Amino acid sequence: MNLLFALLILLFGCADNTKSDNFPAKPNPSEETVPTEVEAWVTSPLTNVLFQRQNISLNFANTVNQHPTISVDETKTFQTIDGFGNCLTGGSAILLNRMNKDNRAQILRELFAHDGKNIGISYLRISIGASDLSDRVFSYNDLPAGQTDVEMAKFSLEPEKADLIPVLKEILAINPNILIMGSPWSAPTWMKTNNASKGGSLKPEYFDAYAKYFVKYIQGMKAEGITIDAITIQNEPLHPGNNPSMYMTATDQADFIKKSLGPAFAAANIKTKIVVYDHNADRIDYPLEILNDPEAAKYVDGSAFHLYGGSIDELSKVHNAFPDKNLYFTEQWVGAPGNMAGDLAWHVRTLIIGATRNWCRNVLEWNLAADPSNDPHTDGGCDRCLGTITIDGNKITRNPAYYILAHASKFVRPGSVRINSNLPDKLPNVAFQTPEGKKVLIVLNDNKTAQEFSIKYKGKSVATSLESGAVGTYVW
Repeated sequence: MNLLFALLILLFGCADNTKSDNFPAKPNPSEETVPTEVEAWVTSPLTNVLFQRQNISLNFANTVNQHPTISVDETKTFQTIDGFGNCLTGGSAILLNRMNKDNRAQILRELFAHDGKNIGISYLRISIGASDLSDRVFSYNDLPAGQTDVEMAKFSLEPEKADLIPVLKEILAINPNILIMGSPWSAPTWMKTNNASKGGSLKPEYFDAYAKYFVKYIQGMKAEGITIDAITIQNEPLHPGNNPSMYMTATDQADFIKKSLGPAFAAANIKTKIVVYDHNADRIDYPLEILNDPEAAKYVDGSAFHLYGGSIDELSKVHNAFPDKNLYFTEQWVGAPGNMAGDLAWHVRTLIIGATRNWCRNVLEWNLAADPSNDPHTDGGCDRCLGTITIDGNKITRNPAYYILAHASKFVRPGSVRINSNLPDKLPNVAFQTPEGKKVLIVLNDNKTAQEFSIKYKGKSVATSLESGAVGTYVW
């Protein structure tokens, strides 16, 4: 994680430690709602409204007013959306698995079911081996010092069979179509230049062995009933200071793909997407170098980004250079203890709106769950990463990322397409058309005061308003 970014979060994020367990996550189903053409779901930290359907009538009409207007046009389309979700860390899985069976089933349904009542998370990223939010460091081929296993004879998913795999199976039972991306924080230590979990680089003589490691992983997860839709080569390849971590240059990543991983996937008939980079938007030169290598690029589906450095708008430069390659937004943390107003506005403006307006097919918040002390994590891992939910035994607290995700995940289902909408001053927004033909518009009021505005569609308008700092999702 970028240290400056963490310090800024610490400075500004402590002003408002809003805890959302004092508020209902969903409207009371017994409440009668008025007939309306446009559903409005609002989160307004100023008035303590958290992802509530508004009981108001919003209908398109041939009316004219002086309000700022957001015009939605489905005739101009952009990228298809794969989903919105989280990184299901090993620590998240441990906490979920320790819950009472019925309590766990209830929160998993609330998070992952798409049935009109729940928020319907549709995409997960998991670590290949340990991440820094696992309870310990491990890989799937740990060996005594001095030993090697280039044929992967000792490869084993056993470390995941206690928690991650059982939790994933429960999630898949709720949503069999959820997409899963795998990302390694490090290769097994015996493959690395420093023989350690933290830092070091992959030795070129083990490129082929590491490619077999990926193949074994995808095949092993498939045998467990878990399909890995995509993998990234290395989480944060330019940040060797995490535990675990591994430094990997763009040149090495291109060589690994074209000489080892791509051919290994082809030989094993593996269709899992290969995604490069998986780091901050301030170094788009890294994915561009790989995509400019035709022998590597032929195996590559696209590039993945975090935003602990750089501007989200940089991602469009990668799209414009290689419009046939996909973009993914794969990680952003919320710093504990959480600031509902600040976190909601920044993440919705920059990621839910910003990343999708810059061609990303998904948006993933970082860890799904942590305990009240922001554990588990490795020695040296992130100790201030606030989960989307906090799990304290069987008690659940819904944190800012829950509501950030809900505004998109509940309505913008996989297969939705981003459509055109203009950007009035202080009203950042993004629009989608779902596979069923519904329109979804997500709007943030970035003004310091309440703002009235109009939504225009096919020549007709509907007027509405949002409090300062509020987010609204409008569905018709």
